[in-house]
Amino acid sequence: MGDPSGDMLSMVIPDALDGQRLDKALAEVADAMAASLSRSRLAALIEAGAVSGPAKSATKTKVRAGQTWVVALPPPVDPIPQPEPLALDILHEDADLIVVNKVAGMVVHPAPGAETGTLVNALLYHCGETLAGIGGERRPGIVHRIDKDTSGVLVVAKTQAAHTRLSEMFAAHDLDRLYQGIAWGAPDRGDPRLGAMEDVAFNPDGWLTVATQIARHPQDRKRMAVLAEGGRHAITHLHATEAFGPSERPFASLIECQLETGRTHQIRVHAAHIGHSLVGDPVYGRPRALANAVEAGLAKALRTFPRQALHAVHLGFAHPIDGKLLEFKAELPQDMNEILTVLRRNK
Repeated sequence: MGDPSGDMLSMVIPDALDGQRLDKALAEVADAMAASLSRSRLAALIEAGAVSGPAKSATKTKVRAGQTWVVALPPPVDPIPQPEPLALDILHEDADLIVVNKVAGMVVHPAPGAETGTLVNALLYHCGETLAGIGGERRPGIVHRIDKDTSGVLVVAKTQAAHTRLSEMFAAHDLDRLYQGIAWGAPDRGDPRLGAMEDVAFNPDGWLTVATQIARHPQDRKRMAVLAEGGRHAITHLHATEAFGPSERPFASLIECQLETGRTHQIRVHAAHIGHSLVGDPVYGRPRALANAVEAGLAKALRTFPRQALHAVHLGFAHPIDGKLLEFKAELPQDMNEILTVLRRNK
């Protein structure tokens, strides 16, 4: 069952929980009932007087086997973000989750300077009453994000149970995520500079693995940076599937990236770290010098591409409730396809 917000929920204490604290016992009973109530939320409800039973209702009250405690769950409160009728490319939707193909330029979650026009605003309008409540609020459960100007597949929870399980899956990296991007140059195992990097490893299948520590840039807090010490461990697997330009020195490539971790700006930071930043990246981009032979129109298209050329093309995971394997693919958007058409014409 999903979050039964707005209901009176009866919980019977089993023998195994005799003598436990009220908040801990109710949390374990709720988990067994799949009621999606965390211990912290139950503690808040106890303090608010929403839990009643045969003894004083306090978090430290010791419960006894066989007791029945009743939790009065308030209905979800309206979130601050407001519903907006924005277009969505929906790849899948059921009672527990929704999968969308996010367009470039759309912020995932409202933030200062981007309070409206976000994916959350759109989902509040689209999902409406089908949102069962996340943490006591009627809102979509964001479990991962992609940058405003990155497009592609993104999953959002509609219930507390789905949100909890999906969050655990992302934390354990128990999903398949594949991105495609257009990079300057082409990462190649024959590049002696890459071969000398201690945080880059070449795999027998042709992929290379970048493993570093990533944290906020010490001088610019809006940027992320690779650090020798501190930060959070980040691992990206990538390879070039198509190179453009002279074989000895391609000026651009189509790359595939698999995330083993999910740090802020991870692919963009790692691509720049190995000297193959994404075309159009306004923060980490390092455009390559183009030979005179490169068509003027192509050179301009590469240098003026208006966003980082990155797209979340595939997402695969087990459904958080029924365990069924789900896989979703979003084809490259028009702007990336257009520049690839020009690149292929000038191979």
